[in-house]
Amino acid sequence: MFSKEESKNIREEFWTGFGKAYSRKWILYDTKMKELQLKFSFDNRTAKVSMDISSRDELIRAYYFEKISALKTILLNEYLPDATFEEAFLLPEGKTISSIFVELENVNIHNRKDWPNVFEFFYDKMNLMETFFLEYESYIND
Repeated sequence: MFSKEESKNIREEFWTGFGKAYSRKWILYDTKMKELQLKFSFDNRTAKVSMDISSRDELIRAYYFEKISALKTILLNEYLPDATFEEAFLLPEGKTISSIFVELENVNIHNRKDWPNVFEFFYDKMNLMETFFLEYESYIND
């Protein structure tokens, strides 16, 4: 069990290590669409790469999710065959978003032995997610 401060330091060490190991500028929040972000997340159970649609307006969220869902076959066949589509994904803080994501299960941010595997997972999957996004960005944002 880690104190809050120890956990915070371990998390910072992970993200710093990832940034050093895979130094590049990721798109993440710079999608040119305020409702859509690409994200990394890692907790005590899973590591995740996601494309999140986070508008509070359900119609806007549904619009973007529908646009990306129309590309589902392409995403699954050519980029991320293990992607999951969740139209209504409830975040721990109670906010509902739509999310397209890939997960690596049974990993823990507090276990440094998991880090190399998660670094590689993040790099490989986010590269594919970004490539897909850039290829279809004009369609998604049209």
